[in-house]
Amino acid sequence: MLLAFFCLPLLCVFGQSVRQRHTIIAYFAGGPSKVVTVKPQMLTHLIYAFCGLKGNKLYLRDSVTVRKLVALKKQNPQLKVLLMLGGWGGCESCSDLFRSQVNREAFAVSVKRACEKLGTDGIDLDWEYPAVEGYPGHKYSPDDKDTFTLLVQQLRKTLGTKYEISFAAGGFQEYLEKSIDWKPVMKEVDRVNIMSYDLVNGYSKVTGHHTALYSTPQLKESVDNAVTYMLDQGVPANKIVIGAAFYARVWQNVPPANNGLYQPATFRNTVAITGVSSYYTQANGYIYYWDDTAKAPFLYHPAKKLFVTFDNNESVRLKTRYMIDKGLNGIMFWQIAHDKTKESLLGTINDAIKQYSGSGELFNGTLKKTGLEK
Repeated sequence: MLLAFFCLPLLCVFGQSVRQRHTIIAYFAGGPSKVVTVKPQMLTHLIYAFCGLKGNKLYLRDSVTVRKLVALKKQNPQLKVLLMLGGWGGCESCSDLFRSQVNREAFAVSVKRACEKLGTDGIDLDWEYPAVEGYPGHKYSPDDKDTFTLLVQQLRKTLGTKYEISFAAGGFQEYLEKSIDWKPVMKEVDRVNIMSYDLVNGYSKVTGHHTALYSTPQLKESVDNAVTYMLDQGVPANKIVIGAAFYARVWQNVPPANNGLYQPATFRNTVAITGVSSYYTQANGYIYYWDDTAKAPFLYHPAKKLFVTFDNNESVRLKTRYMIDKGLNGIMFWQIAHDKTKESLLGTINDAIKQYSGSGELFNGTLKKTGLEK
């Protein structure tokens, strides 16, 4: 009995660490009618996109949707719902605004008040990008690197430990090297969500894998490249989240050499993974290929000269296994409304965690140690 008494706290702590071992984070960019499509039992975190800025304060455009997302905690009490600032084109004033200590303080207070009012659990920063060029015409400066550090420090000071702080990081080399002062920033935040998609973006004049797991001789940018760089900078593995793409990128006027891969072309559009599975099919003339170096799929239509790069169930499974093997915090994706209803990518993530974690089964969105907890 005495031994059991002393072991019980250890079992509780161990059980808690197992439950929190892997995060599964969905970004949500829909309206209130789309909330019913979310499966909260399969997630640990749900991030509402997007909030903006009104002066020096967080501005929430749609509190109805956020309240519906928070209500999903009734189905999964351990679910965390975060507010997201920015997005592509959503941080026009960030460079100038956050340079001021007064503005950083006002912003942090507004985040705390929003969380208190709505029942949300923190903030995710999506400034695209500090110190390097992002959205066309948006100001950026080398000073942004220090400004971002001061911003997360102020957020932590204001929010305390009750609320989570995370940020979406570009997965490309220039961002990794120039945008973030990694050690002081990671000291303050709960995690960094690597946008390991759009690695070949809509401004590229050459096709490639936009969300490759591994680098190739032709394309350095990849999940592994970003993770390796961060680890080398001293970023704790258990604070790194890798990203999967629940959408595809399509290029047109693509020459047939190498089945369209790494060819000069013009970007055409993005499409949800549901559209890939329903339209970009063999029956419609698209030929499926698998790059075993990048661990990434792609499609090519030789008659229409269209090239499609995306994540599928196999590449998402391999990303999840990579996350587990590297001891990373978790996996996230943009965005949940794009997922398929049958053979969903979110389902693949959950299944892969069960298969590869060695920690037991995924139960109600959290890892449960088989035989340890009843």
